[in-house]
Formats: sequence, structure tokens, C-alpha cells
Amino acid sequence: MFLQNRLSTWISGIRSQIALPLRIELWNGQCVDFSSEAPRVTIRLPQASAARYLLTPSLSNLGSAYVEGAIEVKGAANDMISIVNALARTTLKAEGKFDRVVRSMRHSKRMDAEAIRYHYDVSNDFYAQFLDQNMVYSCAYFENGDESLGQAQVKKIDHILKKIRLQPGQSLLDIGCGWGALVLRAAQYYGARCVGVTLSENQFALARERVARAGLDHLVEIRLQDYRDVAGQFDRITSVGMFEHVGLKHLSEYFATINGLLAPDGLMMNHGITTTDPDNGQTPYGGGEFIDRYVFPQGELAHVGQVLKSMQQGALEAFDVENLRRHYARTCAIWTDNFEANAGTIRQLAGDKRFRIWHVYLAGCRYAFEQDWISLYQIVGGKAGRHPMVMPWSRGYMYQLPAHGCDSLKDVNPDNSSY
Repeated sequence: MFLQNRLSTWISGIRSQIALPLRIELWNGQCVDFSSEAPRVTIRLPQASAARYLLTPSLSNLGSAYVEGAIEVKGAANDMISIVNALARTTLKAEGKFDRVVRSMRHSKRMDAEAIRYHYDVSNDFYAQFLDQNMVYSCAYFENGDESLGQAQVKKIDHILKKIRLQPGQSLLDIGCGWGALVLRAAQYYGARCVGVTLSENQFALARERVARAGLDHLVEIRLQDYRDVAGQFDRITSVGMFEHVGLKHLSEYFATINGLLAPDGLMMNHGITTTDPDNGQTPYGGGEFIDRYVFPQGELAHVGQVLKSMQQGALEAFDVENLRRHYARTCAIWTDNFEANAGTIRQLAGDKRFRIWHVYLAGCRYAFEQDWISLYQIVGGKAGRHPMVMPWSRGYMYQLPAHGCDSLKDVNPDNSSY
């Protein structure tokens, strides 16, 4: 009775402050609507004890309750996320436990490998349900805003390869190569000699298969290897969607390792998610806690200022910095739509719990990018101390057709998964 009275008080308080297209179904059959608008999200509390999740509706509390089956939630993921955030803002103070908490995690090669495999080795078929045909799992680049996801992912790869001014015959190391899209593109259309490294066994197997299918074994080598174990020097180094796993305390070491692998006149590019909190805190209202627990164990986001400082500590100079926050919000929106369109297949592939995790996660990421809680930066750099003559006068070269003359859109074949 005490819990039910607290819930009634909480409901009255919310309804007096904000109207939401939300319905709550209680264990006793009672239904409560939070506006005159037809509900777009329904939260069902199967028993009285589940009320405690609503009384402190952080993203972590409600997200965990949904994932673990303690509450039932119906509705589109984007509606779920926006309504839960409205409940959190109305109920909780964005300070203390629900503020942008700064946490530092331990990292080792073994722990990092386990975290990578937890996230990426769900199954290749699982990722194929919501990614583009080339399985690119990072922020796309919508040059005009009307591209399909597949077109925008190819444009992203070309944008990167043009930024680093890749030339035929040059050597390229791709750290965290995923399913091989970037190295295949670099070899097939730029004539580069490529090495891609990943810690995911599923990615490793499919990337090697794609290299063989494309007939590019002579130009592309895929390795199941930690980037810290790579030897040699490379003319170009890319790292796309990987450095979020490095850890705040290890960023300078990460960039120093890249520096050691980079040829004296080489170029590198780091593409990764950052926090917008100058103190490197997590997303507010428990969003970071949810992601750490269920999605990206050991993941840590740095502010772009910390990234640039760590690059300099690793003896690298930043030549160019570009913010792609809008692009990642759109990418996540498309992934969410694809995920929901293939919900039945995904449930069969991953099970109910993992389905619920990703249902929340993808839409939550879109919301976080839209709210400026997190961002995405591409940073091009080279060894510090080089003569300024090596730098272009402008960014014009990034928007020219590549030297091979191919049009990245013309070369997209939805039925061709060779890269």
C-alpha cells in the first residue's frame, strides 16, 4: 500500500507538470494516461514491486527494468526514449548520481578483447539486419542529406581516404577494421596495400572471406590482432569507431603507438565518438551506466579537447578536425528504423533480452546525438614538428573526385557485398 501511494503521488506530480503520450498499466488492471493524446508508449507494471523503477525513472533504471523483463514497454523506440527522458528530467535532478559521472576503468589486452567480443560477436547475421549492405558499423557521411544509408557509408569511406590523401601503392593500417569495408575500398579503388586488424572473431572471418571473394588477397591482409602488437611502419593509418574502447588513461599511449607505426611523412585519421562534457563525464540520467552494463563494457568517451591534448602528448599534430554529430544522429535513426523493420528476425537471431538491449541502445544513441550529449569527430594528423609546407592550403582536396576518377555513388551496387 505504501508503494502504491507513492506511485499515485508521483503520477499526480508528473501529470501536473507535463503532458506525455504515455499510458501506464498497473498490475491491478488500472490504466493511467498522461495526456488527452492517444498513447504512443505503454508501460505495463506486472506487479506492485515494479513501481520502484518509475519512482526514480533514470535511463539506467527503466532501461534495465525493460531489458530484464521487470516491466513491459510497447511503442516505437524513438518514442520510448523521448518519453523516458521527459520523465527523468521532470522527476530527477541532473546532479549527483544522475549527473555526467566521470568514471575511470581498468584496461588490459585481455579485458579489451573480451569487451570487443561481447559487443561485436553477437552474429554477423544480427548486424546485417540493420546495417547497410557493406556492413559498415560507424557514422555515415550524408554529403547532401538525401543519400541512402549504403550511399552515405561509401561516401564516408571515400571522405576519409581523401582526407588522408591516399595514393596508389601506399601502405594503410586500419585499426579496428570491422568487416573490412574501408580496406577493401582502399585497395580496390585506390590501389593501396592494406592491413586491417580486429579483435572480433566474427568480423575477422567475414572480412577475410570478402577479401578473397574480391580477389584482393595480394593487397589486403586481415589480422585477428591487437593494434598494440602490430609492427612496422605505414604511410597512412585510420581508426574508425575504435578509440572509444581505449580508456581515458590510455589515450596518450594509443596515439603514441599510432605515431610509432606512422611513416615520417605519413598521415593518420581518428574517427570516434566523444562526450560533450569538458570533464569527460558520461551522458546524464544514467544513460552511460546503461551502456556500460549492457552494450559497451569498458567503453569510455573523452571530450574532443582531451583527444587533441592526448594526440599532442603522443607527438602527433592535428591538421584537420570535423564534427559529424548531425551525420551520426541520422545514421542511428536509419539503423533504428531498420532494426524495427526486421524485429522478428532479430528476435530469432539474438533472443528477447538482446533484442530489448539494442532496441533501447540504437534509439538512445540517436537521442544523445540530437541533444548534444555526445558527438563524433574526425581528426586528421601527422607527426608533430613537421614543416608547414606539408599541409594543404585549404580543405578543397577533400571534396574533389579521387585520383582514380570513380564516382562513389556510381560504384555502389546494392547486390555487391565485396567490400
